[in-house]
Amino acid sequence: MAERDFFSRLKRLFSTNVIVRNIGGRKLKIADTEKVQSVARRHLVDRYNRLYNNMSGMSGYNQALYQKTMRLGLFQDYEAMDTDPIVSSALDIYADESTLKGEYGKVIKVSTDNDNIHDILHNLFYDILNIEFNLYPWTRNLVKYGDFFLYLDISEKFGITNVEPLSTYDVTRLEGEDPENPYYVKYMLESGDQRHTAAGASKLEFESYELAHFRLLSDSNFLPYGRSMLEGGRKIWKQLSLMEDAMLIHRIMRAPEKRVFKIDIGNIPPAEVDNFMQKIINKMKKAPVIDEGTGQYNLKYNIQNLTEDFFMPVRGGDSGTSIDNIGGLEYTATDDIEYLKNKLLAALRVPKAFLGYEEAVGSKATLAAEDVRFARSIERIQRILVSELTKIAIVHLYAQGFRDQELVNFELELTNPSTIYEAEKIELWSSKSTLARDVIGEGLLSSEWAYKNIYGFTDDQIKDQKEQIVKDYQEKFRRGQIENEGNDPAESGEAKGTPSDMAMGRTGHELEDEGGSPPGGWNGAGRPKEGPKYSKDGSARGRDPLGAHDKKKGGSYSPKYGSTLALAHLDKLKSSFGNKDRELINEAQELKDEYETEVSSSLSDS
Repeated sequence: MAERDFFSRLKRLFSTNVIVRNIGGRKLKIADTEKVQSVARRHLVDRYNRLYNNMSGMSGYNQALYQKTMRLGLFQDYEAMDTDPIVSSALDIYADESTLKGEYGKVIKVSTDNDNIHDILHNLFYDILNIEFNLYPWTRNLVKYGDFFLYLDISEKFGITNVEPLSTYDVTRLEGEDPENPYYVKYMLESGDQRHTAAGASKLEFESYELAHFRLLSDSNFLPYGRSMLEGGRKIWKQLSLMEDAMLIHRIMRAPEKRVFKIDIGNIPPAEVDNFMQKIINKMKKAPVIDEGTGQYNLKYNIQNLTEDFFMPVRGGDSGTSIDNIGGLEYTATDDIEYLKNKLLAALRVPKAFLGYEEAVGSKATLAAEDVRFARSIERIQRILVSELTKIAIVHLYAQGFRDQELVNFELELTNPSTIYEAEKIELWSSKSTLARDVIGEGLLSSEWAYKNIYGFTDDQIKDQKEQIVKDYQEKFRRGQIENEGNDPAESGEAKGTPSDMAMGRTGHELEDEGGSPPGGWNGAGRPKEGPKYSKDGSARGRDPLGAHDKKKGGSYSPKYGSTLALAHLDKLKSSFGNKDRELINEAQELKDEYETEVSSSLSDS
């Protein structure tokens, strides 16, 4: 019961294929997977419906059978065109250019602000669908037939667990089956082998959420199916094939060179001329061939073919045997073939240079980067692919339990191989910026006028941009503080080393109205006290503990020092001494003299 309820809810979700979700306030996000908002239905369907409307009253008429017959006729032409090297190369180029890898090596990019959704969709596309390998053949079939069907194997708990491509020949799209819901879509698959017998054949019906229908919506006459990229060149391809066949036939039948043998028959009676000529022809043209079965010569084998020569009997004035050459006819319709080939290439929209017909190609890595028209065609194909891949992602997220705005909270993007749009956008903004800088810098117009008239901003956008500019300057100042001062103002709440701080003698100031340091500064703030250093006044031994400077002055007889330092110092001390001090000095001097005398006499006696 639970499983039936889950699939019934999923069926209701995709009953219109337009997923609408509220993403906040009055904002909506719409996932139009089938492009029902951009495609007019039913009343514009001409090719498959209105073409046989006047035959509905005929007995034995089956409208669905006629529609399928017409589609099969188109598919047969597409299959034959795929054998042509030009058309086959064009299909390969379309698939290659639509499925290029991006700058980070990913075929499809998932953008969302929910990491869980990103991981789930990345797992879906790269692990379950194997998008890097499978997207190329899917795209090639889409471009070739205009339609591609993919069956989704859905589990209520795990979502999509497997996908299976279905043949475009066997799938029929059914619309308008429910009168109450004109956008309700179902699919019918004819399984089994119906080519020789109806035994084992059956028809299976699928809901819209069970099949992903990739279709190129470019012509309403082909609705509800897509239009192949080969459709525009189908008629031209047939004409080109006929011209090429005619050229080959002409080359074989008319181009070889032949000879005319003029044989003199002399006086042979007219009745015997034919026998005589045949005898000569047999001798000249028949070649002896050994029969492998008998080992004998087989003279019946004649190597004559479409290059047979001409034998003509002559007599009288034209007597005498001679051999003349007849040149082959030249084929003059090569210009017609070239004309049809150019029309086919125009219908395929692939530049001629990239199909091997010209050598002068650019150095760019992709074809879409060379030709803007081809880039637009690739972008249109990628939009179709992204639209149906979005449907697959929504089914998978719904099965995983996501609801409401989370169901559409993602964007899928394929790699656009062309940088032409980016270059044009950059050039446009560069021109606008130059113009705005000139009119504001010269004082001709205000910045408000430039915002409104050059950039096209509204008042709210201008206000928002001004606020963003202020935030940019704040962030720039923060980075400068971190780089130059090692200080993060956002964390410390103060700035350091700014011109105002240096002028006022402050080490920091408040960035906000409140906060900052208390009056007098924090305890322990400021420059740390310098410790004692050698040869400084604060040193425990003084400025000159070894007396190097005084010694240098004392040993110098420079007039600027006067007398020697020791004598000058002694005289200064004498002038400051009293009588008692002088007596003590004299006694010390006498004791010194007596000691030196005794030492010298003892040394002389020894």
